[in-house]
Amino acid sequence: MTASVSPGRRIVLLFSIGFGALAALVGVGLYGLVLAPSPSTPTTAVAPTAPAASDVSPKPSASSATLPPIRSTSNAEAFARQAAGALINWDAATDFDPADYAQVVVDAGDPSGAETAGLASDVRTYLPTTEAWITLRTYGTRQWLIIDEAFVPASWNDAIDQATPGQILPGTIAYTVTGTRHRAGIVGTQAQETSRPIAFTLFIACEPSFDECRLLRLSAVDNPLR
Repeated sequence: MTASVSPGRRIVLLFSIGFGALAALVGVGLYGLVLAPSPSTPTTAVAPTAPAASDVSPKPSASSATLPPIRSTSNAEAFARQAAGALINWDAATDFDPADYAQVVVDAGDPSGAETAGLASDVRTYLPTTEAWITLRTYGTRQWLIIDEAFVPASWNDAIDQATPGQILPGTIAYTVTGTRHRAGIVGTQAQETSRPIAFTLFIACEPSFDECRLLRLSAVDNPLR
């Protein structure tokens, strides 16, 4: 006998799938924001560990080219708001998949590639897994962000004050974004929508390190700097 899924259970599944927040302590040292070591300092490369929250790996694809990119700007707050929207907004009813949405965010990262692996790992924790995406697509689920605030957290200013000269890439700044994450879809024949508060921090580098702002790393969902 095949067990049936009640409409109430299906609604819960629709709006909860793919959003396990990471309960990690946020600290500036976790985000790899320091300058590259001097040539005289030997280093050992360590492969980043992909988080278990998602198996999505950003990759070049034909469809990702048609998603709007994060627009170039030297204004850190404007960049943070655009990047936040690109990170949270998606539509599972389209032909795009999580890797396409992830690639848009990764493309706005450090052009030197120094933070690419770490940023890609961060982005994966914000997106549903491939398996979850298939389920979300059956409900025609879409998600979007309404931003309430984008501000430089006080703890970032403290970190800058305490950093030694040359420790943090020049022009690096943190913006914490708070707002409401909305989801909508169709369960059976009924349109359903839900929302919840969301907060996260984007670590960005602008002038003089880069002519246009670039995204370095992300905090865990709902574990921002304050």
